Amino acid sequence: MKIISIGEVLWDVIGDPEHLGGAPLNFAAHTESLGHTVFFVSAVGEDERGLQILKSMEELDLSTRYVRRVQGHLTSVVTVTLEPSGQSRFVIHRPAAYDFPTLTRFEIDELVSTRPDWIYFGTLLQMSPPAKELTLKPIEANSQARFFYDVNLRVNCYEPSLLRELISRATVAKLNEDEARLVGGILGLPCHAMQEFCRGCAATFGLEAICVTRGPKGCALLLGNKFIEADGYKVKVVDAVGAGDAFAAAFVHGLGSGSSPQEIADFAYRVGTLIARRAGAIPPWTIEEARALSPQVKMPSD
Repeated sequence: MKIISIGEVLWDVIGDPEHLGGAPLNFAAHTESLGHTVFFVSAVGEDERGLQILKSMEELDLSTRYVRRVQGHLTSVVTVTLEPSGQSRFVIHRPAAYDFPTLTRFEIDELVSTRPDWIYFGTLLQMSPPAKELTLKPIEANSQARFFYDVNLRVNCYEPSLLRELISRATVAKLNEDEARLVGGILGLPCHAMQEFCRGCAATFGLEAICVTRGPKGCALLLGNKFIEADGYKVKVVDAVGAGDAFAAAFVHGLGSGSSPQEIADFAYRVGTLIARRAGAIPPWTIEEARALSPQVKMPSD
């Protein structure tokens, strides 16, 4: 498949080490590992961290063609604290270079002409008016594509009207259980039970599918009219950062392959497991490793 991923790229600072990250970049890298062609759109600063991001992307076989270097803004850094539960707490420093992506008219036309199968976007970047304006251009010009909205809420980085607009543009949405409760409350959707929330959200916004990850309880997935709740399994988490993005990549891969809901959830958990058991959001991994995992070591991603 051909996929456009639009969003933030940054350095996750976890103690002393700095790891390449940003949900849209993580998603792009993992989707590339699954054998798809990805066009990543973002911006970095004209600083050493920005230069290192471009080098790291090349090492990951990700094209840097649509990643702009901008003046006057530093490459983003996010401070990450890992809690005993294995979950992550983020401190986002803005404005950052990724808030100001720009493409020429020719580059936009070139991007649109790829006729992507999927366009991926999240919430955080869309708080920036210039970034939101750029995001909407390929979305509005590619009506044949499917649109994957990774809700991925961060403190002080979303607004109710923005949530409603973004989910209304989506074909598929992914969020975690905490986000489902927030979104349900904000948008007036039923959220007493996962099936009730998923069906209400899909009916309200015309979604083809919606997935809610639920920590050790697994995930809830509505695909078409079929609803399932897939079990999850606890494993020793080395670093949960990026596991949910790997889950999202494997989820899109499964949707594109026409797999059953159960197969999609199972494979997504396998890929998320590999990432959570290794340091960094984009550690090396292979599809063969994911397929070789036994069900007993599956993990939930969020």
